[in-house]
Amino acid sequence: MHDERCEGNDYFKCDYCLQSWSEERPMIEGHKGSLVCAKCLSAAYVAIVYAGQGEMGVAGPLKDVDATHAGPGCTMCLERRAELYWRSPLVDEALICRRCVRQSVTALEGDPDFGYTRPAAPAGMVVTDEPRDDEDDDA
Repeated sequence: MHDERCEGNDYFKCDYCLQSWSEERPMIEGHKGSLVCAKCLSAAYVAIVYAGQGEMGVAGPLKDVDATHAGPGCTMCLERRAELYWRSPLVDEALICRRCVRQSVTALEGDPDFGYTRPAAPAGMVVTDEPRDDEDDDA
């Protein structure tokens, strides 16, 4: 998100934890200035990819959200998909879809300036959705 009340790095804030951008907190930008930081992205990745946890979405355009077609919309891609979403524990309206989680992890991992690596499955966790090499190609 872009916080119009702030300047410098404080202008750029993660939509999911509201922390400002810094060299130690790399971020990925989505549509219309939405941002997810590496820490929130890692939490979403573990929840969705490894644990298979989240809210199931309903496919369809955001403009059709009503009582009949209810379902979450992704803060990053602004789409509604029939897949798992991770909801921020701090910002209730901030959700990220499985596709955006996977694409963002791949993008951040490929940026040599940050040295980010995708999180490993926690010890003892039963993996429900094994990561794939083509994960940034999900449709």
